[in-house]
Order: sequence, then structure tokens, then C-alpha cells
Amino acid sequence: MLKRQTKDFINIDPLQTGGKLTEEAKEALLEWGDGYSICDFCEGRLDEIKNPPVYDFVHKELPEFLGCDIARITTGAREAMFVVMNALAKKDGWIVMDGNAHYSSYVSAERAKLSIAEVPNTGYPEYLIKPEKFEEVLEETKRKGEIVLALITFPDGNYGNLPDVKKISAICRAHGIPLLVNGAYAVGRMPVKLKEIGADFIVGSGHKSMASTGPIGVLGMNREWEEVVLKRSKKYKNKEIEFLGCTARGASLITLMASFPTVKKRVERWDEEVKKARYFSSRMEEMGIIQLGEKPHNHDLMFFEAKILYEISKKAKDGRFFLYREFKKRRIHGIKAGLTKHFKLSTYGLKEEEVEYVLQAFKEIIEAYAKI
Repeated sequence: MLKRQTKDFINIDPLQTGGKLTEEAKEALLEWGDGYSICDFCEGRLDEIKNPPVYDFVHKELPEFLGCDIARITTGAREAMFVVMNALAKKDGWIVMDGNAHYSSYVSAERAKLSIAEVPNTGYPEYLIKPEKFEEVLEETKRKGEIVLALITFPDGNYGNLPDVKKISAICRAHGIPLLVNGAYAVGRMPVKLKEIGADFIVGSGHKSMASTGPIGVLGMNREWEEVVLKRSKKYKNKEIEFLGCTARGASLITLMASFPTVKKRVERWDEEVKKARYFSSRMEEMGIIQLGEKPHNHDLMFFEAKILYEISKKAKDGRFFLYREFKKRRIHGIKAGLTKHFKLSTYGLKEEEVEYVLQAFKEIIEAYAKI
């Protein structure tokens, strides 16, 4: 039987904290989990299905939520990025992206046959992406060839840093370069609107941050890009080429829709999540476990440097796996097996007592192993 060993554990994995299904999504999953059951109602365009109300979700609710003119469902955030890159790609074209970008941003650009220019971060301990450095790389790259797109990760998946996306958008606009915002850890967790930040495209992840099964993503764009990105097939007139006709369908889409009312409400409580993360970070630092990245921190995803745990791993019976096993005993899941010196975690959605339980676990482990 395929049973998840970590079911009902306290989950601090950044990949999963924002993707936990709502009760409504769990019910919808059982109802619509058979194959492509949602496609039973399709007359040629997935996003035009009226019952269940896919049309209203894609063309009304989602654009309003993303603060954009046009939205589409994709099979993941990386696929959404590739759609934009491939649609805008030109021979010998360049893309400029931040040095904290996810690997999928790179491979999407490579697949679209774009040359990549990277904006370096500031290095240890903050790893920030500075707008002035972004502009510097744009200017350097323009001398090499045509820049067809810029990309900023907001926040990045390593440190949880939130760069000044409005300033970067203004810089790109001044240079006449469209900007894509990878908001895989933003959309669905925190308030973010495309028109307010001034970018051209925004990407989100349903299974990371919108309480749905995966893989599934969302893409929002300004109307000026409609004819470029949503170009249709010459033969199959209703099929959009970059999406290969249809994208996510079935359980992933139906759970995304079922969780959406809850997701819309929870982003309004973002200040509480930030406050919780800052509290957690401060308590960790009291134990000698240092949070790297932006301070004060502005996101639930946090990256820690734990030299004290690394030193313990050199003497512990289980070696570098001791921390993972100690957490498993305490029914806590989320730090990858074998990591002690550096690891990331998320407090998103945790109750106050769960936050305290995780902090107490760190304290107990450190105190217990200090004796060996």
C-alpha cells in the first residue's frame, strides 16, 4: 500500500506548507479524481468549460486575483516560464535573470534557446539582488545582443528574499524589456498584483502555494502580450500553441479551484505569517542557529546556518542523518535527510503551538547531544 509515513506530522517543508489541501479540495479530489474527468465537459477549450466553472475561474477570478488582464492554467510554474520564454524567443536572443533564480528558470531558458545573463547576489550572509546591479547587467548584456526578456524570482526558493520588484520593473520598462516575475512562493501565500508591481508576466505554483495537488501552475499577463503568447494553431483554430492545446486538467485543476476561496482569504493574513517567521528566526538565533538572507525577514521561507548542529553530526551515532531522525521521532517533517549545517524550512500555516513545538525540538536536540 502506498502510505505516506509522514502523514499528520508537523510539516515545515517550504515545498509543501503552502500546498496543503483544504477540506474542500480533499472532497473535490475524491469527486473528480478519475482520470481526466473534468474533460468530460470540454467542447474544445479547457478554459471555456462552464460546468464545473473553469471559465469563470480562469477568465474572471484568477485575473482579478493576480492583478492582470489575462490568465491561464499551466502544468507548473516552470512550464509557465517556458511558455513566455519560448513565445518571446528570437535567434541569438538573451534573457537576464537574478542569480537566486530556480534551476527550472535556467533550463526553461536553455530549452527556449536563449543565452542567459545572470545578475549576481551580494553573497554571504544576505544574498540580496540589488536593482542597481540588475540594471548594470541589463546594460552590459544589451551590448552583446538583444534582450527579449528579464526574470526576477520573488521570493527566491533558497533564502526567501523579496527583491524590490517594483524598482526592477521600472528599470526594465525604461530599457524596453518585458519582465517575468517567478512568484512560485508568493502567489497564494502573500498579496501580489501584476499591475501594482509593474511587470509584464507573473507565474505562480498551485502545488507550492495555492493549496492544490500538483503539478499545476498559473500564468498572468498584460493584454499587450496576448497575440504573442496566446497565438493559435493554423489548423486547430481554438488551440493555443504554447500550451499544446490544453494544460493541467483533472484533479490538479479541480483542487486549485476548490481551495481558491480559502487562498484568497489567507493572503490577507500575510502580516501574521511574516511576524511568525521573524519570531521563529529570532528564537533560532538564540540557540546559535543563524538565519541567512534578508533581515528583518519578509517571508515564511527561511534558510539557516547551524554550525552547532554540524559539529554534533561529526560525533553523533547517526552522523549527518541524526537531525532528520530526531525530528522523525518527534513527528516533524521537512528538513531533508543528511542536512545539518545548512537547511531551509517554512513556518507557513503553522499554529502557535506547532511553532513552539518545533523550537522546543531544536532546543532539546542541541541540549541532549551537547553531552556526548
